[in-house]
Amino acid sequence: MYDVALLIERQLEDLDADQIIALHEGLEDTVRYHLLLPVENSTAILTSSMSAIGGGQIAAMPDPGTVEEVQHEVMRAGQAELDASAALLTARGQQTSTQLTDLDPIDQLKELVARTGSSEVIILTESHVVKEFFQMDWTSRAKRALDVPTLHLLEHVPFDAQR
Repeated sequence: MYDVALLIERQLEDLDADQIIALHEGLEDTVRYHLLLPVENSTAILTSSMSAIGGGQIAAMPDPGTVEEVQHEVMRAGQAELDASAALLTARGQQTSTQLTDLDPIDQLKELVARTGSSEVIILTESHVVKEFFQMDWTSRAKRALDVPTLHLLEHVPFDAQR
């Protein structure tokens, strides 16, 4: 079995699934993809939203029931994206596992790689020019934290356009 940890920023599209699988064509081992999708923590979302609404002043936090409802909705939406992404790979005959997290993505990626024995990591994100410049993006952080090959792909962009 050849395990690949796949950190995604949002739901995969057909193009993404096809390109990921194409990277492993010709391998004699069965490939299993372990998808990890980070979601925002509801407290951070609400604090950010309240600060924007309050003109820079942090407004009072809503009652804990509201925070729990927001977190539940965030997790539900994230799980739906994760399930749809796994379904694209499964429909193409691939084995998958999924994990949703509201913790630090790179810490969770390190744990996933260790737990699954993944031989490589693929990170799919949109372009984050400023974070990439300062090497604060997921890929730069993962390369510093992991001892496995780490590839960054732009999501929803054909290979030829990523050069």
